[in-house]
Amino acid sequence: MTPFLDLDPDSGFGLHNLPYGVFSVDGGSPRVGVRVGDHVVDLSVLEAEGVIAAAGGGRAPVFGQSSLNAFMGLGPDAWSALRTRLQDLLSAEGSPALRESGTLQDKAIVALEDVAMHLPAEVGDYTDFYSSRQHATNVGAMFRDPDNALLPNWLHLPVGYHGRASSVIVSGTDVVRPKGQLKPSDDTPPVFGPSRLLDIELELGFFVGAGNELGDSIPVNDAARHIFGFVLVNDWSARDIQKWEYVPLGPFLGKSFATSISPWVVPMAALEPFRIPGEPQTPEAGNPAILGYLKQDGPRSLDLDLEVAIETEGMREAGTEPHVVSRSNAKYLYWSPEQQLAHHTVNGCNARPGDLMASGTISGETEDSYGSLLELTWRGTKPITMPDGQERKFLADGDRVVMSGVASSGDRRVGFGEVEGTVRPARG
Repeated sequence: MTPFLDLDPDSGFGLHNLPYGVFSVDGGSPRVGVRVGDHVVDLSVLEAEGVIAAAGGGRAPVFGQSSLNAFMGLGPDAWSALRTRLQDLLSAEGSPALRESGTLQDKAIVALEDVAMHLPAEVGDYTDFYSSRQHATNVGAMFRDPDNALLPNWLHLPVGYHGRASSVIVSGTDVVRPKGQLKPSDDTPPVFGPSRLLDIELELGFFVGAGNELGDSIPVNDAARHIFGFVLVNDWSARDIQKWEYVPLGPFLGKSFATSISPWVVPMAALEPFRIPGEPQTPEAGNPAILGYLKQDGPRSLDLDLEVAIETEGMREAGTEPHVVSRSNAKYLYWSPEQQLAHHTVNGCNARPGDLMASGTISGETEDSYGSLLELTWRGTKPITMPDGQERKFLADGDRVVMSGVASSGDRRVGFGEVEGTVRPARG
């Protein structure tokens, strides 16, 4: 498929991708668009002009809204139909309705540099999983027994916890250093203050589309039809606050202050060509047999390259590019998105359009592929030297973190763009 718009073929935002987002121009009302190269196509304009329809005639408009929730809720048949229609409209060989109408192009196509991006969905609920085996092993080795790093349940189910939806923020939003109780040593009482061990977590998140009724569950081999699309996630973590508070109920203030996501939601369909088998979940491979409700047919992993870079204030002032500290891949997730969703709903929990679920930190098998500073610096014992000569064990005020991702095979590239945020000093 060749788009009629000019774009860099290596951009990752060609017609094989077509990610959705919510944008505004010059302070106007947010509405839904789709990205093509360095252009944003305003779907609310195409809908109003009758060039596209979300799900056939008779339905209320869905693209003039400030979130993707209404479109997400229409389900996979509607998503597929619109994707096919957009590929036709934007192709050099397809429908002339947009390609040959300069007037419609002027109204519907906006330069990416002229838009402001917003949260793509109203996040009703947010769940964070713990699905990377290497990450769980690293953390278990640090804080428990290296010979028994994984807890007994880890290879049997996707471990997760309910996060805080209100503090999910779009890429580019500053992150204020959190405050809380800290316990510097075992033999001293806790103190109150700003976190001293502020960290990152490289994750892959997905949005639920059509959900399930309360009391029902989503079968693992039907779960893909309930996943609308994917975003990059930086689930910022205050390790010192978290360490003191997490027993016995898990993360709380150490995680709930900010979760950054990328603005463009990459459709499930765009990633299907990048499916790979994943680690076998069988006794033959040395792993416990999983229960039937988690057995997924076909390849369940995604071959998606991920990168983390950090920019200090000194680097920014000197015009130095952010320094890459990690290169990883989504293939290192032991539990797939479909298994996460199936497990989440197996008890009858109802998932709803716009619910966000994240993978947990993604860490590879080598030290340069770990997805958190906790691992990259091994609890601060191996500081990272930055290009400006500073060292980093954890994040300092003024540091800017940039995560990016792209799936590629041959001449097909599907980009995620970036999720970035800058650390600001604690308030008060």
